[in-house]
Amino acid sequence: MPELNTLTELTLQWKTEDDTRQFAARLALQLSTLTPEDSLFIELHGDLGAGKTTLVRHLLQTLGVTGRIKSPTYAIVESYDDIKNALYQPLNLWHFDFYRFNDPLEWEEAGFRDIFASRGIKLAEWPEKAAAELPVADIAMIILANMDESRVITVKAQTSIGHKIMAGLQ
Repeated sequence: MPELNTLTELTLQWKTEDDTRQFAARLALQLSTLTPEDSLFIELHGDLGAGKTTLVRHLLQTLGVTGRIKSPTYAIVESYDDIKNALYQPLNLWHFDFYRFNDPLEWEEAGFRDIFASRGIKLAEWPEKAAAELPVADIAMIILANMDESRVITVKAQTSIGHKIMAGLQ
């Protein structure tokens, strides 16, 4: 059961991948309340193998994405325009992985400023590699893997839309 630390932070423990899947379903339900005019940015922090991509994969499947869901490690970004909100309006979603960035300016050179300025949902793994080029995330998630393969997750709301999404996760 989630523990509420403050109004802006939630601490969770996932003991199995099914726990990850269940959280992804709760998050998907909240994301489905967004309209095509909304914009949401979620940062995903954690070491290699912590479960960032697994979380995104479960989230996308819950949002109705079918077929193979690829990690964007080499492509840097994968886009999905086949997801719908609760009223079956299309939502755009981009999944970024900045792991291979060596310089934050690569973000600018790749033209990502336009994507981040547009409406839709942006999920970014390794956001620290893009450093100050990124806007403030609405939600920051930190996933820490334990030796027993469980995960401790801290979810932090950092904006008003982040607080709205967070409220539905409690």
